[in-house]
Amino acid sequence: MSKTRLWRAVTMALALTATTTPVMAGNSGDYLAARQARLSSDFDAAVYYYIRALGADPRNPQLLEGSALSQLSAGDLPRAVAVSERMEDAGIESQISQAILAAHDFTEGDFQAVLDRVAADKGVGPLVDGLMVAWAQLGAGDMSKALAAFDDVAETKGMRGFALYHKALALAMVGDFEGSEAIYSGDDERVQMTRRGAMARIEVLSQLDRNDDALAMLDRLFGTDLDPGLTQMREDLGAGKTLPFTHVTKVTDGVAEIFFSVAAALRGEATDDYTLIYSRVAEALRNDHVDAILLSAELLEDMGQPDLATRAYRRVPQSSPAFHVAELGRADALRKAGRDDAALEVLDNLAVTYSDLPIVHTTRGDVLRGMDRYVEAIQAYDRSLSLYASDDPGQWFVLYVRGISHERLNHWPEAETDFRDALALNPGHPRVLNYLGYSLVEKQQNLDEALDMIERAAAARPDSGYILDSLGWALYRLGRYDESVGHMERAAELMPVDPVVTDHLGDVYWAVGRLREAQFQWNRALSFDPEDKDATRIRRKLKVGLDAVLAEEGSEPLKVAQDGTNGG
Repeated sequence: MSKTRLWRAVTMALALTATTTPVMAGNSGDYLAARQARLSSDFDAAVYYYIRALGADPRNPQLLEGSALSQLSAGDLPRAVAVSERMEDAGIESQISQAILAAHDFTEGDFQAVLDRVAADKGVGPLVDGLMVAWAQLGAGDMSKALAAFDDVAETKGMRGFALYHKALALAMVGDFEGSEAIYSGDDERVQMTRRGAMARIEVLSQLDRNDDALAMLDRLFGTDLDPGLTQMREDLGAGKTLPFTHVTKVTDGVAEIFFSVAAALRGEATDDYTLIYSRVAEALRNDHVDAILLSAELLEDMGQPDLATRAYRRVPQSSPAFHVAELGRADALRKAGRDDAALEVLDNLAVTYSDLPIVHTTRGDVLRGMDRYVEAIQAYDRSLSLYASDDPGQWFVLYVRGISHERLNHWPEAETDFRDALALNPGHPRVLNYLGYSLVEKQQNLDEALDMIERAAAARPDSGYILDSLGWALYRLGRYDESVGHMERAAELMPVDPVVTDHLGDVYWAVGRLREAQFQWNRALSFDPEDKDATRIRRKLKVGLDAVLAEEGSEPLKVAQDGTNGG
């Protein structure tokens, strides 16, 4: 099923109910703080302020719903349940609270309550409700009604693959692996085949003593570049072991799969805070659903909440095959929170326990490079490259970032070799073309080739401020000032507060005789917190002009511009 179809199916689900219930004047400050915190995705703060506001106005529907939503988004289902129960007792209708209470009913094993809730039109939404009914019937012990309910959902336009996937999971859960595989292998509309779906089918095939078929499917779908979880699965299959069926072992696992599947499908189609609702419910229903935990953490990172993301990543146990993924994510979240040393400590430990994974060493090198520790970064990249086959195209990125580290250390021959090797593996990549071309221009080497590289990069990424800055700067360095202006102005539009781009624009304006505009841009560049050495040079340009600064530095003077002036 396509994301678009799924999005249409759930657009009505979990819609926040509008309420005109006024907030008491005495606690309006707490309400406004809570609302602002929720809108900015600071869910911990939102929880705090909603609790304060509810203390003064405990039955206000707006405050209750905001509190329940914030508790759920922060990952605290029990407190969200308590608030939702207060809403239900007060007769306040809310799809947010209904989703929370339905999840709670499943965790409590109260399957009849779920069936009653959906029958009373107090469910989550059409797609989710139909599948919840099927799983609730299974939980209540009526397999016939459960299968019929899955089939009912399958009749909904665009939902067949999704429903059949869940029906196959349900059959496998009760040990009917033949029935499950019949669905997977049928000529019907293709069953939803995500990574999790493929792994579930591989487990089903193994349960049917068809390890050879399971191996063939694993190799066909995932190739040879396997993560630790898939590697272990392949080794066990090759050794003749029967894989246990782990994807759904109880009803709540199946319901968790509903919410996770919806969240995964909505990723990129809906807002992050909306998608987070589904992934959080999936987590609450199955606390070992690592994929749901990782999705929640990634969403929180994208929402600018690195501390909440870090907390989520830490929930993945070390025993999980995805532990290294969680730790890589946690390191990234720590970096975004400005805690580079803590991020490096995570990666140092990971480099010991997962020493054979190139991505671990590459990521560690990236952190060291971001800390200007280029020698150590190169050592990390060396280790990463040693784990690749010599002709593996996937190593182009490691060569590229190692080249950057060499360039920063003024190891130009080594840097140029890395950049050109990266291009040999990934011809035409804009980032590599741009960096190599820009570096050659700065060193006044192979200028025609350098300009060609940057022009190719700009053609591939016409909306990249960095690349357009490189193109404008290359033309400036070649004395083609008039041609440079338009590219540099466009770069400044795309990166309006970048000190380097703004400084470059000032130089270009000076070169074509637009002196007041040049001084204006240099002053702007100073306001954007440039590096100390750049700030010193900008101040000197403002005092004596660019021509004098170039003369003081022993650089070549500006060439005469096409309009006959030299900016003097």
